[in-house]
Amino acid sequence: MTEAKDFSDLPTRAQLLSMSGYEFMCAMRDGKLPRPPIARLLCYELTEVSVGAVTFAGTPEFDHTNPMGGLHGGWYGAVLDSCMACAVMTKVPKGSIYTTLEYKINITRSISIGQPVIARGWVQHAGRSTGVAAGEIRGADDGKLYATGSTTCIIMQVDEPPRPPISNTGMN
Repeated sequence: MTEAKDFSDLPTRAQLLSMSGYEFMCAMRDGKLPRPPIARLLCYELTEVSVGAVTFAGTPEFDHTNPMGGLHGGWYGAVLDSCMACAVMTKVPKGSIYTTLEYKINITRSISIGQPVIARGWVQHAGRSTGVAAGEIRGADDGKLYATGSTTCIIMQVDEPPRPPISNTGMN
């Protein structure tokens, strides 16, 4: 799997807009595009992609703990935001992009440091301008539910190429 080490390793805007969100996610899963830096930082990886759903596998580490030694809630949030938003990405048409507008998580029990988990996101609605998805984190070994989430994403058609700036030369 390729890794993005700096901005030059990330896909260009033209690359992103040249494929559908589903094609983009499959290319990432297959190692044709680098995984995002946050996946390395938070110790998760994309394992499955279908139209309207994605699955990540991950294992939180000591670096993800809060001052009390428990898994920081931000880890749950970032992993769920990623899998839910990537599920929406699979429904984004060629020439469009998306971003998270809001998300909510519910932690139902704590995940132990070093415990492998599976995070799954699935689309509940994908329209022209919004996508809504749900997600959950379950134990890879025990199948127990550890957290749930929901998200709303905005889907935006992008005009490519961008217009050049208007010059005010000769205008008085």
